[in-house]
Amino acid sequence: MDDQIILNTLNDIFRDLFGDDDMTLTRATSAADVPGWDSLKHISLIVAVEDRFGIRIGTDELETLTNVGDLVTTIAAKIGEKTA
Repeated sequence: MDDQIILNTLNDIFRDLFGDDDMTLTRATSAADVPGWDSLKHISLIVAVEDRFGIRIGTDELETLTNVGDLVTTIAAKIGEKTA
């Protein structure tokens, strides 16, 4: 799965979770750019991402995520591990 497909899927997840059908993510999007992205939404977001992609993101990995691009990279690596 390439990065653009992952980003598009994340965009769908974000739109559902934040109730904003006009939201468009970029790799640079961070919590500061999304109204309502607080710690509770962050947990819900990670759970939704894990469910949608069939992966698990560890606590240590979560601490390194600063923007959507980091999340895309992490997801791609996890998917790669599953298919290897």
